[in-house]
Amino acid sequence: MNASHSPLAVSPCAPPCAAHLGLVLEGGAMRGMFTCGVIDVLMQEGVVFHSIVGVSAGAAFGCNYKSHQPGRALRYNQRFARNRRYCSLHSLITTGNLFNAEFAYHTVPMRYDPFDAATFDADPTQFHLVATDVESGQAVYHRLQRFDDEALEWIRASCSMPLVSKVVSLDGYRLLDGGIADSIPLQYLEGQGCRRNIVVLTQPRTYTKRPLSLQPLLRLLLRRRPRLWEAMQQRHVMYNAQLEYVRARETAGAVLVISPDGPLPIRHVCHDAAQMQQVYDMGRRKAEQLLGDIRQFVGGQ
Repeated sequence: MNASHSPLAVSPCAPPCAAHLGLVLEGGAMRGMFTCGVIDVLMQEGVVFHSIVGVSAGAAFGCNYKSHQPGRALRYNQRFARNRRYCSLHSLITTGNLFNAEFAYHTVPMRYDPFDAATFDADPTQFHLVATDVESGQAVYHRLQRFDDEALEWIRASCSMPLVSKVVSLDGYRLLDGGIADSIPLQYLEGQGCRRNIVVLTQPRTYTKRPLSLQPLLRLLLRRRPRLWEAMQQRHVMYNAQLEYVRARETAGAVLVISPDGPLPIRHVCHDAAQMQQVYDMGRRKAEQLLGDIRQFVGGQ
């Protein structure tokens, strides 16, 4: 990690305004390195949230907020960037998962870069994530009350991209990537009582999602899951409507948006540690530029 961005101590004290403050973390696979930079700055500033909701990479990386581990998500992704046990065509061919289900979601957080489950469990922040039920095409919301093997499976479900991941079966659901059904779950968190929310996006403000390409092929591949196909086909409509809602809530003073200034220079899958660092640093710089606005927003509830 860049020495100038070494982790700082996280304040254990929640400000009085934390009762109704929420954090919404969009997904975007390795675009989530931008999110990692943002939330590490927020952690180091001691910003405490009542509730956090993460989608896909937003869940996988955002859970480190509740465990008070700035720098961790960048560190393990860089360490295993070229390890075929972590994310590779070899893993996809041999296991059916591009990101290896056992190694990436269990072995790494338990053995190689331990997740602080005790701190996660003790911290009062509510941590929620979103997955998509492949049978109904609807969003499934789940609160991680304690960090264990089942929690890791929920995170895997939220991150499981269609066509390159196996369906994850949990609590009677068959689940894939949460971003299919609810990409920016601001309205969900508002329904949990968070009246003011910081929303971290991994696309610039000018972004507009377009319809899926290769629709006939995807429809054929997903022919046994028509509801999932319908959700994927309409995802751009859902996503663009959610962006409009975020903007409306921002205009009303109920939301503070942190997003990149332009398209991030990274693909969904990345094996380049330097590129990860670059995007992480972009997230840090953006959060640092907005520190005055963040402090005012957090303190103005």
